[in-house]
Amino acid sequence: MHDPELPGSLREVSDRQPYPLVFATVSGAHLYGFPSANSDWDLRASHVLPAREVLSMRPTRDTIDESRDDRDQGGLELDLVSHDVGKFFKLMLKKNGYVLEQLHSPIVVKTTPAHQTLREIADGVVTRFHADHYLGFAATQWKLFNKGEPRVKPLLYLYRVLLTGLHLMRTGNVEANLARLNEEEQLPWLDELIALKIAGDERQTLANVDIDFHQRQYHRLREMLERERDRTSLPEHPTKEAVDALDALLVELRLG
Repeated sequence: MHDPELPGSLREVSDRQPYPLVFATVSGAHLYGFPSANSDWDLRASHVLPAREVLSMRPTRDTIDESRDDRDQGGLELDLVSHDVGKFFKLMLKKNGYVLEQLHSPIVVKTTPAHQTLREIADGVVTRFHADHYLGFAATQWKLFNKGEPRVKPLLYLYRVLLTGLHLMRTGNVEANLARLNEEEQLPWLDELIALKIAGDERQTLANVDIDFHQRQYHRLREMLERERDRTSLPEHPTKEAVDALDALLVELRLG
């Protein structure tokens, strides 16, 4: 279902892609619940290369990457990344939480029956080792936060990925919105950080920030996520049923 509040240019970009799209959704700060007025729109999608191109010896466009900035003309800044279904399905079978967030994003620009099927199949590809994706992502954000003048964006990303990982290990469900995640975790300082980011811009800095406090919270949440990973009921590998279902769907889409 289309979100009526989405900028029309998002749909225009998805509609003029060279290959049929299985889905197109919004990721990034808009999905995470803390977009600034000058945040770009991260459009993520999966397309279907025709069988003739896949079987050809010529290079295929298994990833389409398109950026545009029309803000000087009253438009918006947009970043589109679309993977061919073959590549996207392989990413689903790895410990890649990012593609699962794209797939389950509630901010939908384009959907199809195959998109809904993929969401159902995705339940069977979640493993305990998806926690490692979020642990690695958090480590990167902590380094960014400590590089130069402290900014609110990497700090919010740090908390977002750790709380997403915790929720995934506990429930098996993907949730990327930080405010909703914090309803479960109840970290009292997050609401203020979110409000600061929304009211400011993408490079909003933090004055008088207690870095030692956030470092303690970072390590505490990392240890929590490691414990949840070790005791979760999630399997170590995607289920055979999910792998078989992805294979069948890929063939159906390729020959469709």
